[in-house]
Formats: sequence, C-alpha cells, structure tokens
Amino acid sequence: MQRYKADEKLLRRVRTASEQELVILAGEIRKKITEVVSKNGGHLASNLGVVELTLALHRVFNTPEDKVVWDVGHQCYAHKLITGRWDAFESLRTHGGISGFPKRAESEFDAYDSGHSGTSISAAFGYAKARDLKNEKYSCVAVIGDGALTGGVSFEALNAAGSDGTPLIVILNDNGMSIAKNVGGMSRQLQKIRTSNAYLEFKNSVRHALDEDSRILSTLRGFRDTLKFMTMPGEIFEELGFKYFGPVNGHDFSELIPALNTAKELGRPVLVHVVTEKGKGYAPAEKDPSRFHGTGPFEIDSPETASVSGRESWSDAFGRLLLDRADKDGRIAAVTAAMAEGTGLTAMQKKYPGRVFDAGIAEQHAVSFAAGLALGGIRPVFAVYSTFLQRAYDQILTEVCLQGLPVIFAIDRAGITGRDGETHQGQFDIAYLSSMPNMTVLSPRDADELGDMLDYALALGSPCAIRYPKGSVPSFPEHKHAPFRPLPEFLVNGSDILLLSDGNSLSETLLASALLKTAGVSAGVCNMRCLKPMSKEGLEAMMLRYGVIATIEDGTVEGGFGEKVSAFAAELGRGTLVLNIGWPDRFIEHGDVSALRRLYGLDARSIAERIELFIEKKAR
Repeated sequence: MQRYKADEKLLRRVRTASEQELVILAGEIRKKITEVVSKNGGHLASNLGVVELTLALHRVFNTPEDKVVWDVGHQCYAHKLITGRWDAFESLRTHGGISGFPKRAESEFDAYDSGHSGTSISAAFGYAKARDLKNEKYSCVAVIGDGALTGGVSFEALNAAGSDGTPLIVILNDNGMSIAKNVGGMSRQLQKIRTSNAYLEFKNSVRHALDEDSRILSTLRGFRDTLKFMTMPGEIFEELGFKYFGPVNGHDFSELIPALNTAKELGRPVLVHVVTEKGKGYAPAEKDPSRFHGTGPFEIDSPETASVSGRESWSDAFGRLLLDRADKDGRIAAVTAAMAEGTGLTAMQKKYPGRVFDAGIAEQHAVSFAAGLALGGIRPVFAVYSTFLQRAYDQILTEVCLQGLPVIFAIDRAGITGRDGETHQGQFDIAYLSSMPNMTVLSPRDADELGDMLDYALALGSPCAIRYPKGSVPSFPEHKHAPFRPLPEFLVNGSDILLLSDGNSLSETLLASALLKTAGVSAGVCNMRCLKPMSKEGLEAMMLRYGVIATIEDGTVEGGFGEKVSAFAAELGRGTLVLNIGWPDRFIEHGDVSALRRLYGLDARSIAERIELFIEKKAR
C-alpha cells in the first residue's frame, strides 16, 4: 500500500484560515467527495455530515502528533483529503488505490485501522494510557457516532476511561442515525438533549444579543459557549466521569472551534456532543441518508441512476422468502443489528413490526437475545453481515451452540465483498462456524435453494447458519432445481477430477469445468450445499470414484471445508489427492470482487489453470 505524505500547504490553510475561508474549503471538500463517490461508489451521507467537524479537529489539534481515532472510519474522506490524499482521492476504494477506511500503512495521520463500530473510545483510551506511561504530551481524541453508542463496548470504554481520569476527548457525532434509524435508551436520551427547549431558548437569546450589538461580539461569543457548555443536560456522561459539553452545532465553526479548544485545555475526560446532519450539502443525501450511506456509482444530477443489475439481490431474496414463511408460521421472528434494510428485512418489519427486533449495533446482545427467544418457543432468524457476526463469536458458541438452540443465522455478505476491504470481507465464517459443535452450515446456489434451506433450518431444531454473498442471485437454468437434502448435489459428470464447490463459488466452478473440458480434462462438478456436517458416506463414495478432487470455496482455506475434505481423504487412506482452492491466509484488500478473484486465483480461468497443473504433477 502506498504511503502518502502530508500536504503542508493545505494543512496550513486549515489551521490559519478565517472561519469564512473554512466555510469555502468545506464546500470544496463536499464537491470533491460527491464527485468521486458518484464515480466509485462509497459512503456518501456520513462523510458529507462531518466536513466541518473534520476541519475543526485538524485546526485545533496538532495532528498527527495528536491522535484522532475515527470510529468505524467510513466517515474519513474529508480527513484523507486534507492529509495528503487530495490528488489520490480519485482512486478511492479501487484496487491499489486509497482505502475507504483509515489505514496506518497509508498515512501517519491515520491513527487506527478501523472498520467496525464502537471501538474508538477503547483505542483512544489505550493511546492515552500509553502516553502517560511514557511521560509524553499529546492529545487523544475519539470520534464516535450516536449509533455506535448502542453497542456495549462503547459503554465499557466510557466506564473505564471516565473512572481513570486521564485526559481524553470523546467527540460524539450525533446525526440521529447509524445506517438505519437508531434504537434504544441512549438514542432517546440524545434526542432529548438535542431538542432541549432550554438549549434552544438560550442559544436564540444569545444570538439576538450578538446581532443587536456587534461591539460585544467577541466577548459574548466566548461567554455564550462557556455558559452553554455548563448548563446543558449530559448527566449520563457526567456520571461516567466525563465533563459534558454540548450540544454543539456541528456545521458552525464559531461553535465547534471554541468547544474543541476548551476540551483540549481541561486535562480530564471530556465528551463534546456535536450535532450534525447526515448528507449535508447534497440534497438527495439529506433527504434519504440511508440510501446514500453506502452507494454504488450514480449521476450527481440524477441520483436515482445508481447502478443496479436488474436481478434480485441475495438480501432481497432472503427477505422475500422469510416473509413468506413468517406469513405461515407465527413463531418466526427476525433479529437485526441496525441493518434491517441492508439485510432485506424492511418488508417484514413493516408488516410484522412486533416480530422484527432491532438490537442496535450490538451483535453480542442480538445473539444472546435470539437465544432467549428460542428458549421461549420462538424461531428466531438473525440476519447479519458476515463481518459483523464475528463480533458475537462467544455468544454463538456458548449461548446458542452449547445449548443446541434453534437459532438461524442468515449470513449476508459472506465471502469476499470487495471495495470496503479487509474489515468487511466475509471470508472467515465457514472456518469459525464449522469449528462449533451442534452447528450446521449451509451454502445455497440460488434463491430456490435458499428457500429450501430456510425451511430445513426452521425444522431442524438446532443451530443453523445459511451463508450467501453480496450481489445478485445467479440462475442455473441448465441445472434444474432439486429439493434440498443435506447431501452433495452432482451437477456435471466427469472422469478425471471432481470439483466440490460451495454455493458462492458455483458459477466460477462450472465455468472452470467447461474450460477444462476444452483442454481435454473431464471435470465433474458437485454443489456441496451442506458444508457442515459433511456426509462421510458421501465423501467416501466420491473418493472411491475419483482419485483427484479439488475444493473451491469463497472463504479462507485455513479451516475451510476443503481442509476437512483433505483430512478425511488422509484418514481414509485410499491415496486420493485433494487440492484446496480458496482465499489465502491473509486479510484481503479492497477492490472489485472480480479483480480480487483474478489476483488470488479464484476466477474460472485461474481455477482451471491451477487444476491442470495439479493433474500434471499427479501424472509426474
């Protein structure tokens, strides 16, 4: 990854410009972000909402010596633009270009590799204690959204940092939502503070006084900010040990800069409550911030043109199929971790609001909650992105699997997802779920099979995970749908080698088989369907028929289903040779999925070439 140096001229502009000049710069940044995201896709609304806050942070704090940790990190575009990556910004989220998230390897200004929500306060607190232990002097700042405060780790960090007392600044970026509308008690408390009559009346009276006599502008502005910070309700944070300032208008430099300067000088834990508008400056994103949270390419003047394939997505197919089952079975309930729209639950949430539970950005709670639902006789289905399910590993293992509870995990974005990069690739779920006793892991090839697997999981009476990728659902018209059984499905006959594929990789595997045929290699293809448990009788029958087998999976090779096939072959002792093809033992960088498959040898042509070489070695 290329390392970028600071743009000293631009940083100097940020740190010395007048407030009016900063307003002009904020407009330039918004224009740049909107133009690039419209071409490359990315997180638009969240980035447009923090432009003024980003400029104020880099004005007040001596970055990179002072450490600014961005929670989640998908709102770091303005930060990247003013820290040496303006010219490189056109490459945002493309393979070999700059990441859409903070990356320490990319710049010394990126203090922390973030990507998952709720971690910034813990990381900044760790930085602060390291500073204390080494007798150094620098500020530590965590920027965290109100949505992230629905996650338990944020409260754990606030509790620890507040009681410790070391200087630490937490910037609460409150835009009233995460991806979906926020839920829970903290959200209600912030809404109460945000709309406090006392604050609004006080602010208006001071503004009126300033307008009446400009001669007292400077004096009253400082007094206004100090008094406002002291009088507003922030008891929950004060009780945790933080001095609370706010709410501050996150788009007004005359409020932001004094608030940050005051927080910097206090020498104790401080929380600055900043209210921002998601999508600020681009009307379509202001109107529909969820739509522009993470978006594909679009025409700026016609944002409805955002590219779509025209085919049903896996998320939509799952939502449609689950709603159909929910219509017939009142025991079915859905659980989401602030991702109802992203996981296809919107229709069910609208029709059965009492049977769709949004746990907030709190996957651990969501899994334990689902366990409780299952114990109470409900059939819970937790719809979640693969990368976020990792956060609840212990709860899956000890709350669900240990008790053998009928919780279904509908794992969206399984496998490599592309442009969001390392923190969002879903390459590990096969490996860690397959290691858990009592867990069944299924991988559908298409929507019909997804529906069958959902029925199977609902009737199973034990933990079950169904994993499917990001993007459109493929169709296989030449291979008719067969009713699901937890056994391999033979799709292509062959005599030289058998290719065992998970559902995500089946399209590439079938193409590889066709390419091998033109090269004179007869390659059979089998859709594995059930990755755990695998039928030992079925595997033994395959190995009696074939002396060479290749496994292809959209997951990491280490711990994947292919390794289990290899282990069984060794245990069987018949000399069957097994080639495991999957993602390597590394974190996969950002880029287009098709480009990443080519790079790592998981596209059809690369698979065929690897198999040809493997067969040649066997012959030798």
